[in-house]
Amino acid sequence: GLRAGLAPAAGRPGVTDVRVLGAIGVVQLDHEVDVAAATEAAVRAGVWLRPFRDLIYTMPPYVTGDGDLASICSGVLSAVAASIGSAADR
Repeated sequence: GLRAGLAPAAGRPGVTDVRVLGAIGVVQLDHEVDVAAATEAAVRAGVWLRPFRDLIYTMPPYVTGDGDLASICSGVLSAVAASIGSAADR
């Protein structure tokens, strides 16, 4: 679920890597995450993320259902878009 949900971030300008290892999904940017913009976008999408450095990541519990996982991935993608957009504005 994480691979499919985060795949749309791959190849986007500003994204260096998208990777999944077990229950950890990571989108790595080519710049520092705008934490305020990324957090605001994730909260608007209904999830709480704690991005740091150049990483936006999630570690959902193994018991997370498909619907919740889709929401989490949507929140990560929203955070990525907000952080890339804010970097472009600088």
